[in-house]
Amino acid sequence: FEYRTLGLGYANIGALLMCMGYPYDSEKGRAIAAALTAIMGGTTYKVSAMMAKEMGPFKKYENNKDAMLRVIRNHRRATYGVGIEEYEELTVTPQPLNAELAGEYLTQASQKAWDEALALGEKYGYRNAQTTVIAPTGTIGLVMDCDTTGIEPDFSLVKFKKLAGGGYFKIINQSVPVALKNLGYSDKAITEITDYAVGKGTL
Repeated sequence: FEYRTLGLGYANIGALLMCMGYPYDSEKGRAIAAALTAIMGGTTYKVSAMMAKEMGPFKKYENNKDAMLRVIRNHRRATYGVGIEEYEELTVTPQPLNAELAGEYLTQASQKAWDEALALGEKYGYRNAQTTVIAPTGTIGLVMDCDTTGIEPDFSLVKFKKLAGGGYFKIINQSVPVALKNLGYSDKAITEITDYAVGKGTL
């Protein structure tokens, strides 16, 4: 490939939000997910620039240098939550990072990742034209014992595990007890809720 892709999975951000006790469709949940993906995206371009330092940028980088650096600068600006007038050559307003909801630590980490991605890219270029992709990760997610099989919300509170000797058994999603604990439920209440969700298979 002339334009190589450095793959990165987002498979378990949904499960992380669940464990923290934040609803998928909440403003806080979206802000945290945005900050985490910004950190991952910025870091991959930083690493790509470090690879370019050692191996050279991708084949057609010089032809695309101005446009690519403009994209990186715009991503960086989004982490700082700048106004639309500060972006370069955009017709669609980006969704800036909500620093108040994402929190100081994640916001600063996001900004640092894109600061470094831009600084190193300006110096060395990038080894990869594209570094992140949201792909169907169902199979590998299950093999890795992820709670979710992609960036989508978890499909069920309970799951069936296939036994090596044949048959299945039903278990609670491992994020549920963690989430309940983080939401302030007692151990007794967590056990009762878990038992209710899994069911006893009796009348």
